[in-house]
Amino acid sequence: MRNGFFKGHGLGNDYLALDPAELDFRVTPRRARLLCDRHEGVGGDGVLLLAASRKAHFGLRIFNPDGSEAEKSGNGLRIFARYLYATGRTRRRRFRVETRGGLVDVALHLDRHGEAGDVTVGIGRARFEAAALPCTLSGELVDRELDVGGRRLRFTGVSVGNPHCVVFREPGESWTAQELRELGPELEHHAVFPRRTNVQLAVATGPRALRLLIWERGAGETAASGTSACAAAAAAVRVGRVKSPVTVASPGGSLWVEVADDGQVTLRGPVAEVARGRLSAALVRRLRR
Repeated sequence: MRNGFFKGHGLGNDYLALDPAELDFRVTPRRARLLCDRHEGVGGDGVLLLAASRKAHFGLRIFNPDGSEAEKSGNGLRIFARYLYATGRTRRRRFRVETRGGLVDVALHLDRHGEAGDVTVGIGRARFEAAALPCTLSGELVDRELDVGGRRLRFTGVSVGNPHCVVFREPGESWTAQELRELGPELEHHAVFPRRTNVQLAVATGPRALRLLIWERGAGETAASGTSACAAAAAAVRVGRVKSPVTVASPGGSLWVEVADDGQVTLRGPVAEVARGRLSAALVRRLRR
């Protein structure tokens, strides 16, 4: 289908999947912003663009709704995997995807309808060194202090192929949406994170359970995020707040994360198809301007 799109979501985090070979325009940051616009475009939390790869079965470029490119997305990868299988681009149930944040192994779990309703993603190794995010601080970013708008916070910085800043509260306490909206943008754009960062406000709710509020780089407040769940789980295991495997709850629902002794992180969670369609001729003309 010329100028066709596939839309899916993982726990309410929705993306558009596109094949550039079927488009009458090249996807650019400006065009990604218009596609993601919920009033003038199709609407979504990002664009998943099929790409060629010499290292994996498929390549993937991920655009945030502000037009910036993300290195990796746990929900995006699960949606992309379902897109590939649902549209007949693969019949494999296990395959590899190359992202800007590294190679990722994917396993599909088919439901009774033969659809990939659940997907496991090998996200990669969690890294806590400042250079991995990057961050202008030195050494490991484990339980470090940071001044945020005159407020002193302790955070753990972790990369799972993209950067994350995890801030914990003690068990029994909670974070509010208002705090997320205040701290999220300040931390995302903090001077110590030269490429910005994703933010998780986290609380351990059990020996193997976390609850998160999420501020995504380039997207803002988000109901769910796969790499955020992975980063928060890895950070919580590292500082001794939980043990693996971890159930990570966010406003959109729960994901399951395993953190191995060597730091390798595996994510599993649901994914759903929302719609397939064709971009209108009028929208394509706007995109080509």
